[in-house]
Amino acid sequence: MIQPVIIAGGVGSRLWPLSREQYPKQFLSLLNERSLLVNTITRLDDINHRPPVIVCNNEHRFLVAEQLRESKIDVGGIILEPVGRNTAPAVALSALYSAAQDEEDDPILLVLAADHAIRDVEHFCLSINQAIKLAEQGYLVTFGIVPTHPETGYGYIQVGESLGTGGHKVAGFKEKPDFATAEQYLASQKYLWNSGMFMFRASVYLEELKHHRPEIYNSCINAFSSIEHDLDFVRVNIESFVECQSESIDYAVMEKTDRAAVVALDAGWSDVGSWSSLWDISDKDKHGNVYRGDVITHNTENSYFYSESALVTSIGLDNVIVVQTKDAVLVADRHAVQDVKHIVESIKHAGRLEHHSHREVYRPWGKYDSIDCGERYQVKHLTVKPGEGISVQMHHHRAEHWIVVSGTARVTINDNIQLVSENESIYIPVGAKHSLENPGKIPLDIIEVRSGAYLEDDDIVRFADRYGRS
Repeated sequence: MIQPVIIAGGVGSRLWPLSREQYPKQFLSLLNERSLLVNTITRLDDINHRPPVIVCNNEHRFLVAEQLRESKIDVGGIILEPVGRNTAPAVALSALYSAAQDEEDDPILLVLAADHAIRDVEHFCLSINQAIKLAEQGYLVTFGIVPTHPETGYGYIQVGESLGTGGHKVAGFKEKPDFATAEQYLASQKYLWNSGMFMFRASVYLEELKHHRPEIYNSCINAFSSIEHDLDFVRVNIESFVECQSESIDYAVMEKTDRAAVVALDAGWSDVGSWSSLWDISDKDKHGNVYRGDVITHNTENSYFYSESALVTSIGLDNVIVVQTKDAVLVADRHAVQDVKHIVESIKHAGRLEHHSHREVYRPWGKYDSIDCGERYQVKHLTVKPGEGISVQMHHHRAEHWIVVSGTARVTINDNIQLVSENESIYIPVGAKHSLENPGKIPLDIIEVRSGAYLEDDDIVRFADRYGRS
């Protein structure tokens, strides 16, 4: 039985403004009603496997947990990285964790990125079964994508001698080529795109990592030696992991080992790495357009439109990307979308926050939408899930006024508990210790009006929190 390991720590900045640091692309529903993370796990339904182990950023832990809960997916553990250190350490932690679940077992890990798309799931599963045979023989297997065009944005794998089980030895790894070299690779039929998906026994990976990158191995051993369990969350030693060097599996192990094998994968794979690649794999109308949301076009072709909260229209356009969110709009030539990264960098350097978070922000208790703000006031729409609640807290610089739109709120102010129903309101003075809970069976919607000299979210003193944030 294989152990899926889902690496969910990416940022996905090339899909800005939809993908942001606090809500990156692996948690977005870009192709259907499910997120890329959930799609990654559910495409394994026809394969006998253990509950998946997820490796993610500490800040995204509640997003992962909530999406798995909503999709009724059992999880083997959610390993939290205190800082990002690339894939080699992330997989080492998952290998150590998976092996520790049954000391007599040496699990075969299937390492997948959480933000890829695969259209031909049946062929994908066949390739996995081929890789299992190689992993059982002690190979470190990578999945190479059969190229469809001379792509300069991917690394390549040179195919070596046949191993007789549907796989080949790896003859070499090649960096991202120029266009002429990519054409030569395609014509030779001896090169595959490097997908970043792997399969190997946990012990084999750890042995090779220890041999080729002992510093990373030792840092991960130290970080794992004092893990703490918090529900489904697995916390490693922060000091040890922070000291770990940042390196990918490819550089740390796969390019150095003599046990690398490759299985060809021709299953409609995409890394969903840009708006143009998302256009490539999406269903289009007769004019080559892709629509998500409220969109009206005229005399427009070969374009991608995404509307989150407003009507988007176009006239006489060709090969464009238009993405509208509540606080940003992107308009780009479809062939120049790789330059979105320059926009994101400009936003960062200007001290703005649109690269970091959306106007609508998700929290473990629900979400809030910043509706309006001005000098000395801010208005938010809060949605609190049934049975959930915000922390016991106070603010030094702001007062708050809560108006219940739907549902019932249990509000505690300085140990005074009060139920507030629809069309009722309550006032929280500056400095008052307070909390908010939803005791009902339906979502609680509240309009929050903040007033004061300082209104930012860091003016919070938490006294108690059910989500471990105090």
